[in-house]
Formats: sequence, C-alpha cells, structure tokens
Amino acid sequence: MEPVDRSCARTRAWTDEAMRRVQADANRSADTHLHVLDLPVEWGVRVYLKDESVHPTGSLKHRLARSLFLYALASGWIAEGTTVVEASSGSTAVSEAYFARLLGLPFVAVMPRSTSPEKVLLIEREGGRCHFVEHGPDVYAEAERLAAESGGHYLDQFTYAERATDWRGNNNIAESILAQLAEEEHPVPEWIVVGAGTGGTSATIGRYLRYRRLPTRLAVVDPENSAFLPGWATGAADYATGMPSRIEGIGRPRMEPSFVPSVIDRMFPVPDAASIAAARHLRDRTGRWAGGSTGTNLWGVYQLVAEMLRTGRTGSVVTLICDGGERYRHSYYDDGWVAEQGLDLDPYTGTLEKFVATGRWEPPAA
Repeated sequence: MEPVDRSCARTRAWTDEAMRRVQADANRSADTHLHVLDLPVEWGVRVYLKDESVHPTGSLKHRLARSLFLYALASGWIAEGTTVVEASSGSTAVSEAYFARLLGLPFVAVMPRSTSPEKVLLIEREGGRCHFVEHGPDVYAEAERLAAESGGHYLDQFTYAERATDWRGNNNIAESILAQLAEEEHPVPEWIVVGAGTGGTSATIGRYLRYRRLPTRLAVVDPENSAFLPGWATGAADYATGMPSRIEGIGRPRMEPSFVPSVIDRMFPVPDAASIAAARHLRDRTGRWAGGSTGTNLWGVYQLVAEMLRTGRTGSVVTLICDGGERYRHSYYDDGWVAEQGLDLDPYTGTLEKFVATGRWEPPAA
C-alpha cells in the first residue's frame, strides 16, 4: 500500500491563524481581577473573589469555551468551514458562539425549548443558531446527531472540560489565582471554593494544587437536585437525579464524564434559597451583581471561614464570581420570581448577616 498523505498547506495555514486568534484572546482576557471581600481585619482571614464576569462574554465559561476550541483545533477536529455544535442553553453556549464567530465558523447550540428568551438572544447576538428539543436530557444525542449530519464537530463540554485545559499551568485559572496572591498576607490559600457544572474548573484546580504540591484544599459546593455531591459521597460514577438545577451554570442531573471526584477534598450541599440570598448579600455589601452560582460559592466560603475562626486558624480563602447578575434580573433578583419558586430567602439572609457581624455560622434548621 502506498503512503497516504493527508496534509494540506491551506488547512494548516487556516488552523495556524485560528490558533493565533484564540490565543490572542487569552492574552487579552485570562488575568481577571482578584477582589478582596471586606470582612473584619481582626479575624485574620482574607476572602478573595476571582471576578470571571469581566471576560468578553461575561462569565467563567469563556475560559472553558476557549480551551475547548484550542483542544479541538490542536486535535484536528475543527477546520475551515466546520459547523460547531454544543449541548448548552447557558453561558457556555454564549462563549462558544463568540469563539465560533471569531473563527468565522457556524455554531449551533442545542437546548431545551424552555430556555429563557434572554439566553437565546445572547447566543444569537454572537452569531449562533439555537436548536430546540422538547426534553432536556435529549440535548446530548441531538447535538451528536446534528454534528454527524452536518459533518461538523460536537464540542461536548461535559466530556472534554476536564482534559481541554492544561492543568499544569499555561495561565489556567489556578495558576492565575496563585500568581495574584503572591504578594498578599496569606499567599497560599487554605481553601479554594468552586461549584461544578461540567467539573472542568474543579478538575483543573484540584490537579494543579497536587502538581504544585500545595497544601491548599479544594471545596466544591453543589445546589439542590444535582447528582455531583451524592455521586462523590457514595462513589457512584453513574449517580443521577434526573432533575435540573435552578442555579444556572452549576449542578447536573447526572454525574458528567468531566467531573473528577478524586481531586475534591470536601463538598457542601447548598439550598437554592441560600444561593440566591448570598448573591443578593454580595450585591448589598459590595455593589457587585453576580449570578446564583456565585451565591452558592459564597455560602460555602462563609462556612469555611466560620470553621477557621472556631479553630483559631488564619489564612485566605478564594472563590469565583462566575458571571454577572444582569442576566438574572428577572429571576434571582426578582422577588416575584422567587415567590413563584416557593423560596423564602429571609432565614438565609439572616444567617449571612449574623455571620459578618459575629463570625458565627448558624444556618436555618433544615
């Protein structure tokens, strides 16, 4: 058999230019701000908020989308004219539509028909097309079908998120956090706290901490209906709840392939009312509007800080502002929507206010 040569100068030239464009975006936006949360100095504990809402597409998912595109380009899965498909109705699809437009590629987001018009508008504003299914669990198979039918590529964030990002460094989110803390009072944090949607962020941070041989521990917070915490606690890789999360961007009805339980030191369940109350609490204390997943993070952070105070430990704790609150003015920041969901924020708001006043953590009775 004669040797087969599949190389093409035009294909490689297009890929080289595509890589340059995506890497240039990283140079512009990867080092997001690290804010200090105002807590009593005498506590000896500093809380830092890594503000991922300042990315060009407004969320932490900008990093994931960039990594997925780089991974697919490096693997030869995306070429000139490739239709890019994803199963997502949220911030990931918005960010992926941005990168597809940057490369001049068609993009299709497969999503439930119940997706909010605001999210559809954001995806379409970036040049993406929205393809609807009647039932949420159907998005995976439908995305695969559309990609195969069009000769395109299914990015599959829920499989590739944990491997698309270089966990050894290359200015990933963990490396960025540690570099920004270098001149702080406690440069090596006691804890980093994140939620899990795909599991890619927790996998990257957990692996990086081990790779750098750092004592920092990783805590993952999980909202109601999510399969991640019970799957982590029981060791059941196929754990499923079959129910969607009300806290957009985190929580899944099944254990996703990109979730890596073994790098997580601790997990916290967070009631949805607590997530929303904490997001509003952050707005009231700092003027920063953030999404519900940031509230989930903050609820976990306060528990850890209270534990440090009880045990006489000082140090730093880091978490993320995952996205801005402007996307949620008609949900998490709307009292009418909260009432329709049957949620009572008052007990959780009281817990938060008492914590910042006294350092004691007294959550509402379950």
